[in-house]
Amino acid sequence: MGILNYIEGKYHHLRRYNQIISVFLKYGFEDLVSYMEEKKRFQFLKRFLPKSTFNQAIKLTKWEKMRMVCEELGPTFVKFGQILSNRPDLLPAELIKELEKLQDSVPPIAGTIAKHVLEEELKQKAEDLFYEFDETCFASASMAQVHRATLKTGEKIVLKIQRPGIKLVIEQDIKVMLYMAELFSKRIPSLKSFDPVGLVRNFEDSIIKELDFIHESVNVQRFEYNFKEDADDEGWIHSPKVYRELTTAKVLALEFIDGTKITDLQKLTDRGLNKEVIAKRLAVSFFKQIFNYGFFHADPHPGNLLVLENNVVCYLDYGMMGSILKKDIEQFGSLFIAVNKKDVRRIIRSLQMLSDSPTIKNFRQLEADLNEFVQNHSFRSVHSNEMSTILLELKDIIVKHGLKVPTHFFLLARAMVTIEGVIRNLDPTLDLGKLIKPYLIRTVARHYNPIQFTKRVLNSIYEMGMYMEDFPRDIKSAIRKINTGEIKVDLRHKGIDPLVHTINRVTRQIVSAVILSGLVIGSSLLLVNKVHPLWGNSSAFGVVGLIVSGIILFGMMRDLRKGDHDDWSGWDEK
Repeated sequence: MGILNYIEGKYHHLRRYNQIISVFLKYGFEDLVSYMEEKKRFQFLKRFLPKSTFNQAIKLTKWEKMRMVCEELGPTFVKFGQILSNRPDLLPAELIKELEKLQDSVPPIAGTIAKHVLEEELKQKAEDLFYEFDETCFASASMAQVHRATLKTGEKIVLKIQRPGIKLVIEQDIKVMLYMAELFSKRIPSLKSFDPVGLVRNFEDSIIKELDFIHESVNVQRFEYNFKEDADDEGWIHSPKVYRELTTAKVLALEFIDGTKITDLQKLTDRGLNKEVIAKRLAVSFFKQIFNYGFFHADPHPGNLLVLENNVVCYLDYGMMGSILKKDIEQFGSLFIAVNKKDVRRIIRSLQMLSDSPTIKNFRQLEADLNEFVQNHSFRSVHSNEMSTILLELKDIIVKHGLKVPTHFFLLARAMVTIEGVIRNLDPTLDLGKLIKPYLIRTVARHYNPIQFTKRVLNSIYEMGMYMEDFPRDIKSAIRKINTGEIKVDLRHKGIDPLVHTINRVTRQIVSAVILSGLVIGSSLLLVNKVHPLWGNSSAFGVVGLIVSGIILFGMMRDLRKGDHDDWSGWDEK
């Protein structure tokens, strides 16, 4: 059975590789067509192309084609694209803009199939668990769909049910993606700085968590607990109740929320709800999530926000949440205060503290860029008090100077943009700068609190003592490893990639020349000896051989004409 399973797994992988290569070739071919049209080269080939293919190729940009590749390859690649859209430090802005358009909505599965998954997970018949179960779903996505149900007690709930087999599909796709990432890392040295394998590994961790609905249920309960335990909370924020006894890894049971869409301003007014109060409560709740709890809703778009009676705001969909370390929260607070005070050195210190690599290559240029930013910000009249504006403009400077800030920085910037758009729609006059100021002050004050400062000093002394205690043992261990040859040194020659590229080109040309010589000599012998089958009065094999030789010769001449400095991006690396 083990051998059969292995063969079956390899067969599925080969099929998936074939699908992926087909899609890549399809859109890569279209990119080649658009390149030919743009450069006005090989125009005679246009007559051999279907008109629809040619029109689509020149109409779409390469970034749109990349988005369409993700859409055509299915839910795993769509999710991967959505996660990469939060990494402007790695991808160009044009591609980020396209990836943000990715949607994972797909036709729902049959209600009977969803019901079967539910009964299999809960080990009981739906009729025994619920007074009523609606087999018609009212929301559907690539990994799950949502059904309404009524408990025997009369409570109305919603059931998020995972699509059968989706986990296996995603796991297989991740294996394929890992193989491709490893291949790209080896074959294209300039991609190593982006760490393709690390990106896929991070994506794997993220999507495996998203597939586990128990993890999402914990997010809901944690979110609710933060507000419930907050002494200043006045009950403005509501989270759906989790029904733990009906929740498994593939089924999530939540309270049904009957509220008003936060963007339906007319209905809010008709129901006697106050838009200004809602806007302020929404803003305050989000600032608390960031600066008080360090745990925030990372996807607060209008579809995930409902308004209940008494202007209570309810967040939905807790699949994408962000967590911030306490020290990073303090640096965020310090960063915003430094921007308002136009303190460039303090901004740099905060960015260094947030960054994984605190060394700055061009300090003076960074200082100049930040000075320009704060001076412009102080004269801004529109959106001057919006945190998203500050984060987005800082993001461009961070990317420009190659600072490696935590991923949640970009996740927070995107969430800020989304929620501030909702707030502006409710109350354009709300001063967010005034609202956030007390949270910034408290955050920075916590850092300089005498008690907290004393704790940090004592912890540092304790850690230094532990380090001094371990130091002799570590030295002894290092010497032992050197003596036994266990220590390996990884030497990398900077700037060797262009040389490797040149050697590869020369090798390809030599191999092509050898093959060309063999074909010409072999074809000539076939023609001279008139080896059957004949085409007219000549050997058909000889004629075909000469044609192939001509094609190879054309490719070689084109390669030589380009010279060593071709379009390869590695030449620009420093």
